[in-house]
Amino acid sequence: MKIATWNLNSIRARLERLLAWLRQHDPDVLCLQELKVADQAFPHETIREAGYHAAVFGQKTYNGVAILSRTEPQDVERGIDDGVNDPQARFLSARVGDVRVVSIYVPNGQEVGSDKYAYKLDWLRRFRAYLDRRFSPSDALIVCGDTNVAVDEKDAANPDQWADSVLCHADARAALRDVLDWGLVDVLRRHHPEGGLYSWWDYRMLAFPKNNGLRIDHILATPPLANRCTSAEIDRDERKGAKPSDHAPTIAEFDC
Repeated sequence: MKIATWNLNSIRARLERLLAWLRQHDPDVLCLQELKVADQAFPHETIREAGYHAAVFGQKTYNGVAILSRTEPQDVERGIDDGVNDPQARFLSARVGDVRVVSIYVPNGQEVGSDKYAYKLDWLRRFRAYLDRRFSPSDALIVCGDTNVAVDEKDAANPDQWADSVLCHADARAALRDVLDWGLVDVLRRHHPEGGLYSWWDYRMLAFPKNNGLRIDHILATPPLANRCTSAEIDRDERKGAKPSDHAPTIAEFDC
């Protein structure tokens, strides 16, 4: 199974890129984030013509997540379902074959100490509680998405520059590590322990040509699946060219 995750930063702006990428890479499953369209505006027919079914949890202008798969997603769940009145479309779960796939778009947090940063930390806490409540690390579970957190200094080209930001702050890293400690394996790190691979580059200050990036997009798997992961990579080339997303796709292959 080939599975990928990609923050498109608007499916309307990046639809032709998405279709070309699907043709080139032919994933079994692609998790998307930051759709920026409501459910009814999602290009369902175009995606079907490309050979994919789509489970979607959209939101006008902001957020939005999707799971595209060759086989139709089953048991679709929109939102963490923990009784919290959260209007933001950041969580989508579905069963694809024998694997439960979750697409997440963790809040950015805007500024350390702000209400939005508190929401980010609480969202990660809620997600950890969801894992505790619903699954076991022995289950076949893959979590894909934009976590808006670089796990450690290996995931930042210039760690000192980002140390106090919402993407690398110690509190945000601790919150993400708490999710990982539940029993999720960062499969790209397993295959590339040296670090130095990035999935996001700011549009400004020539960040991409200078490779001043962060790895904030992840494919996380429970140990039974992580042990069957045969490769993992970031498609840096997709960040090139005209009007790219500021994120590049992350791809992993599993022997299942």
